[in-house]
Amino acid sequence: MRRHRISGPLALVAAVTLLTACSDDGSDDSADSRPSQSADLALEPTETDQPSQSEEPDTVESSESAEGGIDAAAQKYVDAVADKDLDALVDAFHPDAQLIDVGREFNGHDEIRAWADNEVIGGKLTVLEDNPKSDGTTLLVRFAPGGTGGFEANYEFTSRDGRISELNLQYA
Repeated sequence: MRRHRISGPLALVAAVTLLTACSDDGSDDSADSRPSQSADLALEPTETDQPSQSEEPDTVESSESAEGGIDAAAQKYVDAVADKDLDALVDAFHPDAQLIDVGREFNGHDEIRAWADNEVIGGKLTVLEDNPKSDGTTLLVRFAPGGTGGFEANYEFTSRDGRISELNLQYA
Protein backbone atom coordinates (compact mmCIF):
# COMPACT_ATOMS: atom_id res chain seq x y z
CA MET A 1 0.00 0.00 0.00
CA ARG A 2 1.28 3.41 -0.88
CA ARG A 3 0.98 6.09 1.77
CA HIS A 4 1.04 9.86 1.42
CA ARG A 5 2.02 12.17 4.22
CA ILE A 6 0.16 15.45 4.56
CA SER A 7 1.41 18.08 6.99
CA GLY A 8 0.76 21.63 8.13
CA PRO A 9 -2.42 23.53 7.20
CA LEU A 10 -3.06 21.08 4.35
CA ALA A 11 -3.31 18.25 6.93
CA LEU A 12 -6.03 20.13 8.80
CA VAL A 13 -8.01 20.69 5.60
CA ALA A 14 -7.56 17.02 4.62
CA ALA A 15 -8.62 15.81 8.08
CA VAL A 16 -11.76 17.98 8.09
CA THR A 17 -12.58 16.84 4.54
CA LEU A 18 -12.06 13.19 5.50
CA LEU A 19 -14.18 13.51 8.64
CA THR A 20 -16.93 15.27 6.70
CA ALA A 21 -16.88 12.61 3.98
CA CYS A 22 -16.96 9.77 6.51
CA SER A 23 -19.80 11.31 8.49
CA ASP A 24 -21.90 12.44 5.51
CA ASP A 25 -23.06 9.01 4.30
CA GLY A 26 -26.74 9.56 4.92
CA SER A 27 -26.92 7.25 7.94
CA ASP A 28 -27.32 8.07 11.60
CA ASP A 29 -24.15 6.11 12.48
CA SER A 30 -21.20 8.39 11.77
CA ALA A 31 -18.64 6.18 13.52
CA ASP A 32 -15.62 5.09 11.48
CA SER A 33 -15.72 1.38 10.69
CA ARG A 34 -12.11 0.99 11.85
CA PRO A 35 -11.62 1.69 15.57
CA SER A 36 -8.64 3.72 16.69
CA GLN A 37 -7.05 3.37 20.09
CA SER A 38 -5.30 6.66 20.77
CA ALA A 39 -3.59 8.53 23.51
CA ASP A 40 -4.88 11.84 22.09
CA LEU A 41 -6.67 10.63 18.91
CA ALA A 42 -4.59 12.66 16.47
CA LEU A 43 -4.47 10.63 13.27
CA GLU A 44 -2.40 11.94 10.40
CA PRO A 45 -4.48 11.37 7.24
CA THR A 46 -3.16 8.72 4.86
CA GLU A 47 -4.71 6.63 2.12
CA THR A 48 -4.97 3.72 4.56
CA ASP A 49 -7.08 5.78 6.98
CA GLN A 50 -10.03 5.69 4.56
CA PRO A 51 -11.93 2.46 5.29
CA SER A 52 -13.83 0.65 2.58
CA GLN A 53 -17.50 -0.15 3.05
CA SER A 54 -16.69 -3.85 3.61
CA GLU A 55 -13.78 -3.33 6.00
CA GLU A 56 -14.27 -4.97 9.39
CA PRO A 57 -13.00 -3.43 12.65
CA ASP A 58 -9.66 -4.65 13.99
CA THR A 59 -10.27 -7.23 16.71
CA VAL A 60 -8.21 -9.57 18.80
CA GLU A 61 -9.61 -13.05 19.36
CA SER A 62 -7.96 -13.75 22.67
CA SER A 63 -8.79 -13.80 26.34
CA GLU A 64 -6.13 -11.12 26.68
CA SER A 65 -8.02 -8.60 24.55
CA ALA A 66 -9.85 -5.63 26.01
CA GLU A 67 -13.48 -5.93 24.81
CA GLY A 68 -12.52 -6.88 21.24
CA GLY A 69 -9.87 -4.17 21.09
CA ILE A 70 -6.13 -4.44 21.26
CA ASP A 71 -4.29 -6.84 23.56
CA ALA A 72 -4.98 -5.92 27.21
CA ALA A 73 -1.30 -5.48 28.13
CA ALA A 74 -0.70 -3.27 25.10
CA GLN A 75 -3.81 -1.26 25.99
CA LYS A 76 -2.40 -0.65 29.49
CA TYR A 77 0.72 0.82 27.86
CA VAL A 78 -1.33 3.02 25.48
CA ASP A 79 -3.53 4.23 28.36
CA ALA A 80 -0.54 5.02 30.58
CA VAL A 81 1.03 7.16 27.84
CA ALA A 82 -2.29 8.97 27.33
CA ASP A 83 -2.63 9.57 31.08
CA LYS A 84 1.06 10.57 31.42
CA ASP A 85 1.18 7.97 34.22
CA LEU A 86 4.72 6.67 34.68
CA ASP A 87 3.76 4.23 37.46
CA ALA A 88 0.96 2.69 35.36
CA LEU A 89 3.29 2.37 32.38
CA VAL A 90 5.91 0.55 34.44
CA ASP A 91 3.23 -1.64 36.05
CA ALA A 92 2.09 -2.75 32.55
CA PHE A 93 5.40 -4.67 32.32
CA HIS A 94 6.43 -7.89 34.06
CA PRO A 95 9.20 -7.21 36.61
CA ASP A 96 11.61 -9.20 34.38
CA ALA A 97 10.42 -7.65 31.09
CA GLN A 98 12.73 -6.64 28.29
CA LEU A 99 12.22 -3.54 26.16
CA ILE A 100 14.17 -3.01 22.94
CA ASP A 101 13.99 0.50 21.54
CA VAL A 102 15.61 0.48 18.09
CA GLY A 103 18.44 -1.75 19.32
CA ARG A 104 18.85 -0.27 22.81
CA GLU A 105 17.91 -2.77 25.54
CA PHE A 106 16.23 -2.01 28.85
CA ASN A 107 15.60 -4.80 31.35
CA GLY A 108 13.34 -4.81 34.38
CA HIS A 109 11.21 -2.15 35.99
CA ASP A 110 14.03 0.22 37.00
CA GLU A 111 15.54 0.50 33.51
CA ILE A 112 12.12 0.68 31.85
CA ARG A 113 11.06 3.42 34.31
CA ALA A 114 14.14 5.53 33.51
CA TRP A 115 13.61 5.04 29.75
CA ALA A 116 9.90 5.93 29.92
CA ASP A 117 10.48 8.95 32.16
CA ASN A 118 13.10 10.35 29.75
CA GLU A 119 11.56 9.35 26.42
CA VAL A 120 7.85 8.49 26.61
CA ILE A 121 5.88 10.27 29.32
CA GLY A 122 4.63 13.60 27.95
CA GLY A 123 4.51 12.32 24.37
CA LYS A 124 1.49 11.60 22.20
CA LEU A 125 0.90 8.00 21.05
CA THR A 126 -1.66 7.26 18.35
CA VAL A 127 -2.49 3.69 17.35
CA LEU A 128 -2.91 3.47 13.59
CA GLU A 129 -3.21 -0.29 13.18
CA ASP A 130 -3.49 -3.42 15.34
CA ASN A 131 -2.01 -6.72 14.12
CA PRO A 132 -2.81 -9.41 16.71
CA LYS A 133 -0.54 -12.42 17.26
CA SER A 134 -0.97 -15.47 19.48
CA ASP A 135 0.96 -13.99 22.42
CA GLY A 136 0.29 -10.27 22.06
CA THR A 137 0.05 -7.80 19.20
CA THR A 138 2.03 -5.53 16.93
CA LEU A 139 0.77 -1.97 16.76
CA LEU A 140 1.61 0.50 14.03
CA VAL A 141 1.74 3.78 15.92
CA ARG A 142 2.60 7.41 15.48
CA PHE A 143 4.62 8.68 18.42
CA ALA A 144 5.33 12.35 19.00
CA PRO A 145 7.83 12.54 21.89
CA GLY A 146 7.13 16.18 22.75
CA GLY A 147 3.48 16.01 21.75
CA THR A 148 4.07 17.39 18.22
CA GLY A 149 5.71 16.09 15.06
CA GLY A 150 6.78 12.52 15.55
CA PHE A 151 7.31 9.35 13.58
CA GLU A 152 5.66 6.03 12.77
CA ALA A 153 6.90 2.85 14.43
CA ASN A 154 5.96 -0.78 14.96
CA TYR A 155 5.51 -1.69 18.63
CA GLU A 156 5.63 -5.48 18.97
CA PHE A 157 4.14 -6.51 22.32
CA THR A 158 4.60 -9.99 23.77
CA SER A 159 2.25 -10.59 26.70
CA ARG A 160 2.27 -13.01 29.61
CA ASP A 161 -0.34 -13.10 32.37
CA GLY A 162 -1.87 -9.79 31.23
CA ARG A 163 1.42 -7.87 31.36
CA ILE A 164 4.10 -7.04 28.82
CA SER A 165 6.98 -9.52 28.90
CA GLU A 166 8.75 -8.03 25.87
CA LEU A 167 8.31 -4.87 23.83
CA ASN A 168 10.28 -4.32 20.64
CA LEU A 169 10.09 -0.84 19.09
CA GLN A 170 11.23 -0.33 15.49
CA TYR A 171 10.76 2.55 13.06
CA ALA A 172 8.13 1.76 10.42
